Amino acid sequence: MAIMNFGGVDENVVTREEFPLEKAREILKDETIAVIGYGVQGPGQSMNLRDNGFNVIVGQRKGSKTWDKAVADGWVPGETLFEIEEACQRGTIIEYLLSDAAQIEVWPKVKKHLTAGKTLYFSHGFAITYKERTGIVPPADVDVVLVAPKGSGTSLRRMSGAQFELCYFPRCDRARQRESYSSRYRSRFGIPF
Repeated sequence: MAIMNFGGVDENVVTREEFPLEKAREILKDETIAVIGYGVQGPGQSMNLRDNGFNVIVGQRKGSKTWDKAVADGWVPGETLFEIEEACQRGTIIEYLLSDAAQIEVWPKVKKHLTAGKTLYFSHGFAITYKERTGIVPPADVDVVLVAPKGSGTSLRRMSGAQFELCYFPRCDRARQRESYSSRYRSRFGIPF
């Protein structure tokens, strides 16, 4: 790890050399990444994953404008595009990328599919930080990571492979090392450090 100074704070940073894309693909080869929501972050993250060779599916409300957008972006209903609950059931890593309000509304449907050993992934921390108000409390036997790109979903897609900052915070309750896991995710964003 490298130590870099961000605004006067020294932070440990995993470099691209430590976790190249090829290593991330190998480690995540048996995972199914279910991107839940196709609004702001969903398109950029899901298409970058797909384009980098990861096994990714999308969960979205059928009949919505964003369902149609997902189809236009190449996601195939019944193969790589599913209703939210089915995508959560199929996924081993659940990227919960709905809006704050939608995360609260849909949480009961998502939670029932968070079985032991799965990973719940956030790209912003409102719902999980204010869990007393949102009711979003992940089960203890589920790993939780926050991988927050410092840029909009459209920038993430447009600048895939470019250099921009990303923050991540793993909850490491199980034997798998979530810091290492989060590093793999950073590499799929094309983050340079």
